[in-house]
Amino acid sequence: MSLTGDGLFYALVAIAVAAMLITLIGWNVVRGPRPLRWLTRLIMIGACQFTAVAVVAVWINDANGLYTSWNDLLGRPDDQAEAVSTAPEPVRFRDTGGGVLGIDYRGPESRLRGRVLIWTPPQYRRDIHGDYRFPVIMLLHGVPGSPQAWIKGGRATTLLAAMMRTGRLPPAILVMPRVDPGVNTDCTDVPRGPRTATWLAHDIPRLVASHFRALDRPSGWAVVGDSTGGYCAAKLPLQFPAVFGTGLAFAPDDFRGDPAVIPSRALRLANDPVRLARTGAPVSLLVVTGGHDPYSSPANARALYTAATPPTRVAAPLIVSGGGHNWGTWQAMYPRAFAWLGAHLSLPRKGSVPTTPQATSVPRVQAAAPAAMPPRSR
Repeated sequence: MSLTGDGLFYALVAIAVAAMLITLIGWNVVRGPRPLRWLTRLIMIGACQFTAVAVVAVWINDANGLYTSWNDLLGRPDDQAEAVSTAPEPVRFRDTGGGVLGIDYRGPESRLRGRVLIWTPPQYRRDIHGDYRFPVIMLLHGVPGSPQAWIKGGRATTLLAAMMRTGRLPPAILVMPRVDPGVNTDCTDVPRGPRTATWLAHDIPRLVASHFRALDRPSGWAVVGDSTGGYCAAKLPLQFPAVFGTGLAFAPDDFRGDPAVIPSRALRLANDPVRLARTGAPVSLLVVTGGHDPYSSPANARALYTAATPPTRVAAPLIVSGGGHNWGTWQAMYPRAFAWLGAHLSLPRKGSVPTTPQATSVPRVQAAAPAAMPPRSR
């Protein structure tokens, strides 16, 4: 039974209701010595509590896209590629609903395998824009999490699409890859280990560029992330300025890194966005966080702001008064944060396009689009 399917949720609801009814009916029916009766009643109470917690946990997981499979939940590295296999695999996208295409992709350079979801704006499928290339916004989830998190919790394909319709954000391709294929490395290439930075900065852009009409310049590529994904969104443009021109970090993890994830102090320092911001990469960054966020302090955001050395441009951080580490806080800042991103992201423009079928004809899995792109508002 699927971890995220309706079947599991309703089965647990039925079990929870049954446990409660059995407890109510059988409370005074239990027979035997007093210790046995009390033990039986404690077991019944425990069963009620366990099933109730399970129902809530499954609901939260499904609503936020935290874990997408049992292997994901149990920490089994089913997404990691087999290092012994080097043969290229066919690229087949599948319609997952809501205008989103999905693929279980193995990166040819990193040898990592992970889920990638891709959404194209309505303008992408209009004949009038058939020779246009579009900017790309890569959305990185937190850990634990999955690419679905930005759709279910972040409502990206709904809220960002609305901003695209009004011109506050250019029509853009949304790409949601797995940020921890196999194991979490904070989007870092680990020596003799997972090459997650390569997966995100080389393999995923090449997949998108070869199968979709994407702009091929850094000004047309942005990285956005929350929590661990926010940490990645701050550092990847600094490390790969030839790929990403802009980074938007929602409540990023401590920029000094997590020793539990990256034990090597030297490797943590080499990936510290604050240190990287002093190297002068020609990129633009913005950090958004809550004033009461226990995992992403305003001081963390200000450290990046004060460390930036031109041509690196770090905007003054957006601090949500009283906001915590949750989608409600971050969505409240979407209008300002993504408007800033839109001002730094290139508009769609005409240009030569790839010749692959996906690049020229994405399946029409969404409602008809407007005939023209809306004017851009600043």
